[in-house]
Amino acid sequence: MIADPGLASSGAARIEWAAGQMPVLRSIRSRFEAERPLDGMKVAACLHVTAETANLMGALAAGGAETALCSANPLTTQDDVAAALVKLGVPVRARRGEDAAAYAEHVGVLADWGPDVTLDDGADLLVLLHERGEADSLRGGAEETTTGLLRLRRLEAEGRLACPVLAVNESRTERTFNDRHGTGQSALDGILRATNILLAGRTLVLLGYGATGRGISTRARGAGAAVIVCEVDPVRALDARMDGFEVMPALDAAERGDLFVTVTGSRRVLGREHFERMKDGAILANAGHFDVEIDLDALASLAEDRVSEVLPLVTQYDLGDRRLNLLAQGRVVNLAAGQGHPAAVMDMSFANLALAVEHLVLLGDSLEHRVLDVPREIDDTIARLKLESLGVAIDTLTPEQEEYLSAWTGHPA
Repeated sequence: MIADPGLASSGAARIEWAAGQMPVLRSIRSRFEAERPLDGMKVAACLHVTAETANLMGALAAGGAETALCSANPLTTQDDVAAALVKLGVPVRARRGEDAAAYAEHVGVLADWGPDVTLDDGADLLVLLHERGEADSLRGGAEETTTGLLRLRRLEAEGRLACPVLAVNESRTERTFNDRHGTGQSALDGILRATNILLAGRTLVLLGYGATGRGISTRARGAGAAVIVCEVDPVRALDARMDGFEVMPALDAAERGDLFVTVTGSRRVLGREHFERMKDGAILANAGHFDVEIDLDALASLAEDRVSEVLPLVTQYDLGDRRLNLLAQGRVVNLAAGQGHPAAVMDMSFANLALAVEHLVLLGDSLEHRVLDVPREIDDTIARLKLESLGVAIDTLTPEQEEYLSAWTGHPA
């Protein structure tokens, strides 16, 4: 189920443009075409339906896999890309703006398909298979988000995880580049596309200082914004302070912010008590995975019926004496209001997923039913391919250096 098959030609052009900026995935696709390591496998993906995702689907198909795709978020689907994939023979169930019932139905259809490997952005597909008692037939799954890994680790802690899961979100090439450079740039891009505000001279309050928070704060400061960081982790809070940002509790920051961005992966980090302190005209955006970081029920309650769409992606809540502006219904702003991460960043993210699928197909039957790290060799392969595409060469250890670093004797006192 897609929005309009007639959009296929524009989707194909978008996919081709992204492919030109994804040399690592292109290299993996070439090897997959020659080796066919995924022959006979069914790979179901619950991911954002974008041009970059389409190139991942193409790489998996080149390796011999049968693929199917649904959207991980109702506001992130690029309808023209969905149409192009269907024309290429990939079953897609996604349309931009679908409601919660349609979303759940689409995830259910993928589960009914009986996949061998799952790819998730939030763990909805793999969790559903566990709820149905059907996950024990899987070779395994790969998860791309912190939120999804939290859910899967709870399953593991309860002794209920029925297959191995690769924590793609925590690989070095994913965490460093996707979160800091990908979301760091694309979240601000989505905010600016939706509002056309000037960042210079404004105060941005950032809730969460992980890799994503660091990326957003650095770029916002570069654009002239003052940045205040709110954290619950003392080490991250100290890190933000030593990076030169103000750090304070969210209730104190609520009175000062012009723009609020949540990137915690948690629930109700901005709530009624914060809204009651905010300035007139404050802008609220979420760059975390789900639309739960901003308490939408509390916001609606404060505004009563005084809610209006003032721009296509800006909903204004009139609190009587002040107005607060919510972007993209509280959904992930970089995809709901923008085009998501640059393809050059998703190149590494989806290279991780492609190689994770291969790893699970080849070794899944022998892996523990746990949330597992992505093997170091995969990370190193991706980084080296990316460096090669940039024309960058690096040094290697000499045999003497390798011996020195691996020995426990012979070191000078």
